Amino acid sequence: MTEDIIIQISNKIKEKRKSKGITIQELADRAEVSKGLISQIENNRTVPSLLVLINIIRALRLDMNEFFNEIDQHTQSAKVIIKQKAAYQEFEKEPAKGFVYKRVLTKNVKNFPVDIVLLELKKGAHRTQTVKTDAYEYKYIIKGTVEYLIDNEKYILEEGDSLFFDGRLGHKPRNIGDDNAQILVVYFFLDSDK
Repeated sequence: MTEDIIIQISNKIKEKRKSKGITIQELADRAEVSKGLISQIENNRTVPSLLVLINIIRALRLDMNEFFNEIDQHTQSAKVIIKQKAAYQEFEKEPAKGFVYKRVLTKNVKNFPVDIVLLELKKGAHRTQTVKTDAYEYKYIIKGTVEYLIDNEKYILEEGDSLFFDGRLGHKPRNIGDDNAQILVVYFFLDSDK
């Protein structure tokens, strides 16, 4: 498996676990592995053995064929990658109402995972609580007006504006415009050993 496919698998495990409302500890118990191992797998820090991967997929009650059919194995080794808009995969990153995520591309660049996502914030969409991610985050506002609360400071961003910050700071976006907002998001995942 190439590193990019491994990143896709890690992301898929995390997304499916969250969409089913299962905690890391619950998944670890079901798959009969440690909580730390699940965390390392989900954050692209370790590659699971085939047996562990199968146990995780079963613990999530997912169909094995469906799980692997959704993994893009064709474009990862190319020097030029083109992905058509129709191929962007919608996924649930969080249970926040009005947040629609579509994965554009996941790529390992110089041993650092990078995840590129389109986020649509429906009119009035907002999180009730701040979140933290183990990544630096870049946001480019394609359309709309978005308020970002980062570490208790408010930032207003409009079409064409961008933002870069350490995702370990508590943050939450809110669509304060009159229409849906669209944001290009790039996650630069951190090395957990540092």
